[in-house]
Amino acid sequence: MSGLHIHHKRLTVQMRSVLQGMARAGRPALHTLSPAAARAAYEAGSGVLELASAPLARIEDFFIPARDGHALAARLYAPSGAARLPVLLYLHGGGFTIGSIATHDVLCRELARLSGCMVVSLDYRLAPEHRFPVASNDAWDALAWLAAHADTLGADRTRLAVGGDSAGGTLAAVNAILARDAGIPLALQLLFYPGCAAHQDTPSHATYARGLVLEEPAISWFFGNYVSTREQREDWRFAPLFASDVDGVAPAWVGLAECDPLVDEGVEYADKLRAAGVAVDLEIYRGVTHEFIKMGRAIPEARQAHADAAAALRQAFERD
Repeated sequence: MSGLHIHHKRLTVQMRSVLQGMARAGRPALHTLSPAAARAAYEAGSGVLELASAPLARIEDFFIPARDGHALAARLYAPSGAARLPVLLYLHGGGFTIGSIATHDVLCRELARLSGCMVVSLDYRLAPEHRFPVASNDAWDALAWLAAHADTLGADRTRLAVGGDSAGGTLAAVNAILARDAGIPLALQLLFYPGCAAHQDTPSHATYARGLVLEEPAISWFFGNYVSTREQREDWRFAPLFASDVDGVAPAWVGLAECDPLVDEGVEYADKLRAAGVAVDLEIYRGVTHEFIKMGRAIPEARQAHADAAAALRQAFERD
């Protein structure tokens, strides 16, 4: 944890204590494991700092067809039995390599509970078995399916949003551009610390490279599993900062962690959207790191971010 003393003045007391606990646990870094072992380790640890699992009126597992006929697993979370609920497609984080419906179950429950909206969480296919642009295509196929078929789930297909964290935030931002191109109106894009840049060369990548949950070697490993060429890295479906224009995309709520390698590119993407006339609500949670939204039991800022995101969803769907 050599990076810890450098940043400890910025970190909240609770965040520091979480990082010290992680250091004491001494588990192998995910990027030193095989993708399958990393997925299992991430899943095993994913509930440790989460809030208790909120009971909801309806939770159902189902499948959404991808363009190549693959059945994508999805889980529906409905906070009430009401008909025609607005719906958020949620795309989990994990560097396109790890993460699942299971690892983000508590987060999706909280978003549904606090917003009153239905949440559909998607198991898009992961790298390196499925490389770029499979994750992006799967996410888009699911969003397009919801725009056509949400009523079969008891949701209102005219009130649709997309969201995600980290790599899932990248996928959500890309989906918002694809939705604009397809003429599918979205009420909101909900982006928790999205990856937006092609080359991880912003100052925050250098400042927060070590000791703060998401470390530089892990980023290189994740992205190396998913994109294999410079051309792919500079494709806007990996790096939405490279999108030629974002005019007319859905309004955005962007929630960033201050002590996160991805913070600078998140701010840059919010600026890019604003410059195109897109309404943006940008929140930077001070003294916390990447992954903090999955630490609700330990980190008050996580509970605040859940509430802020849910409020943004409610407002966006009311405006519709």
